[in-house]
Amino acid sequence: MSELKGVIFDLDGVLVVTDKFHYQAWKMLADELKMDFDEEINHQLRGVSREESLKRIYRHNKRELPSQEEFTAQMTKKNEKYKELIGTMTSDDILPGSIELLTSLRKEGIKCSIASASKNTPHVLKNTDLDQYVDAVADGNEVTHSKPHPEVFLLAAKKMGLPPEECIGVEDAESGVEAIHNAKMVAVGIGEQGKAAELVVQSVKELSVERFRSLLG
Repeated sequence: MSELKGVIFDLDGVLVVTDKFHYQAWKMLADELKMDFDEEINHQLRGVSREESLKRIYRHNKRELPSQEEFTAQMTKKNEKYKELIGTMTSDDILPGSIELLTSLRKEGIKCSIASASKNTPHVLKNTDLDQYVDAVADGNEVTHSKPHPEVFLLAAKKMGLPPEECIGVEDAESGVEAIHNAKMVAVGIGEQGKAAELVVQSVKELSVERFRSLLG
């Protein structure tokens, strides 16, 4: 078996909570477009790119997509609202156990990185001060394929200078766990949507260096 050298975390729902901000921003746009949108639909958009998310909202409402220009303008409007909302984030929005886990991993010489579909990842990391705890970031600004494609996890591993087999991925979305497996990595799942992972927990508070190492060793 390989020795654990790196852990790659999804951001939203794993280390921080931004679901409420995504919901508020999508809800604002959906209301404006007179489309149905609720928290259940929002939950299904976890780990999905902005473009695919809006397409799913249109499909849910059985509506035809608008022109590309209009579609892009709608995505931009949602993102501007989201950025406004995450601008209010602080370290108080970090999920319990996150900093302790990141600190203990790095103390043991295990690198930590972020793999997120969100193009706003740098803003979230900066506003919460989480950026000082990670060695690398791969996000929607650099990848062209959405999860479950493995691109973002493979890029995160590459940025840490590690082969995939020496890394473990942590996700709270079904598509994210699938992406980890597609990258030929061992997966840790958070919550119900992470049930296909090798280890499933309810939050990062349940994780430790020892538990990660046991998955590879």
